[in-house]
Amino acid sequence: MTKGLLIDFGGTVDTNGRHWFRVFQDAYRESRPDIPEETLRSAYVFAERYMGKNPVVGNGFNFSQTIRIKSELQAGFLRDNGIDFSETESSIVQEYCCCLVAENVQKVSRPVLERLSTRLPLVLVTNFYGNMHSVLAGLGLENLFSEVIESAVVGIRKPDPLIFSLGVSALGLPASEVVAVGDSYDKDIIPAFNAGCRTVWLAGCGWQDGTGSTQITSECHPDAVINDLRELEPAIDSL
Repeated sequence: MTKGLLIDFGGTVDTNGRHWFRVFQDAYRESRPDIPEETLRSAYVFAERYMGKNPVVGNGFNFSQTIRIKSELQAGFLRDNGIDFSETESSIVQEYCCCLVAENVQKVSRPVLERLSTRLPLVLVTNFYGNMHSVLAGLGLENLFSEVIESAVVGIRKPDPLIFSLGVSALGLPASEVVAVGDSYDKDIIPAFNAGCRTVWLAGCGWQDGTGSTQITSECHPDAVINDLRELEPAIDSL
């Protein structure tokens, strides 16, 4: 019987299964469809690694401020690699990303999480930059989670199973009674399974091919696979 949930943020709560590279890729298509995918991938990876290693995100930064930093780092990478990318174009990317998340949270994530929070304790387990509480507050989600386990705060990053074990401890439940939900098979499902949790994989639009078709191994098969967060409640009820 499920008595608690561990839920991922990036790619799960904010985009409903759409990998953030795919979100940015769609955003760039609005103004610069000529930039090759591999160049966009390199810009995305550069920004992610830079933000992970350097304290450029203040703990009071909201979601739009975080996206602004990420977008500007990507734009700088593009310029450094010979692509003329203007501040106006960067602003278009930022607006696209923020509008997509705001709409998804309003129409999908918040209603689902509000219903679940009346039934089960929810703990957020996420790789983020130290400002997750500010992000959640800005999106109207903070009161839905009993605890936030954030990589920059606890010093452990997915795919280390220990970050999920911290989530289990925060719930105060046996891992066997906890379900972990996330969009990444490699960073959410496998480590949560190794931490003893049951798992629900939100298989949406992934990093590799945009289809969420990561190869599931026989050693770690999700207990349920969904394609939309609105399928989460019946999936949990079926476990």
